[in-house]
Amino acid sequence: MSDDDELDLFRQEMKGVQPLKTKPKVDLAKGATPQPSLIHRRQMAVTTTEKDSNHLTEEIIDLVHPLDVLEYRTDGVSHGVYRKLKRGQYPIDARLDLHRKSMQQARAEVFGFIEDCLKYDVRSAMILHGKGERSEPQAFLKSCVNTWLKQIPAVLAFHSAQNFHGGVGALYVLLRKSERKKSENRERFMKGRTE
Repeated sequence: MSDDDELDLFRQEMKGVQPLKTKPKVDLAKGATPQPSLIHRRQMAVTTTEKDSNHLTEEIIDLVHPLDVLEYRTDGVSHGVYRKLKRGQYPIDARLDLHRKSMQQARAEVFGFIEDCLKYDVRSAMILHGKGERSEPQAFLKSCVNTWLKQIPAVLAFHSAQNFHGGVGALYVLLRKSERKKSENRERFMKGRTE
């Protein structure tokens, strides 16, 4: 069968077929929520290319729900200490409020805040990140803080706050002791042993 025969056969089969009539239209529907990686790329395009010592990731690993309770505990933190943190029973020595901050601003502030806490021997702190119920994507900053705190070796544990401290829109953060505080405790402990 030649190409001409095939073309004739095709035309016979398609005889009487009419093209569908469509009206030209414009789709005005709102686009889907941008993916976190797209948001990140847009923010990175706006920021400067300076290198800093901040090692916190700029990519979201895991998005959380606005009403999720965040919890994290490293090995070595006893259940009693963690339970006390979770109940909000440690004095809050420092607070950081991230409301209305961009991801880049929050990243810099969280990094600097933890460094300052270590510098001033703060053991228990609070970070207010908000629930993010109205943000796009939801709980974006909350997800960032959840990821960043796990990347900081000085953070021993964190847990969503009690309702009187902001509930799931805030975190209690437990930090390791500074070397100075560790040596003070050793001296105090050894002094009690030698007397």
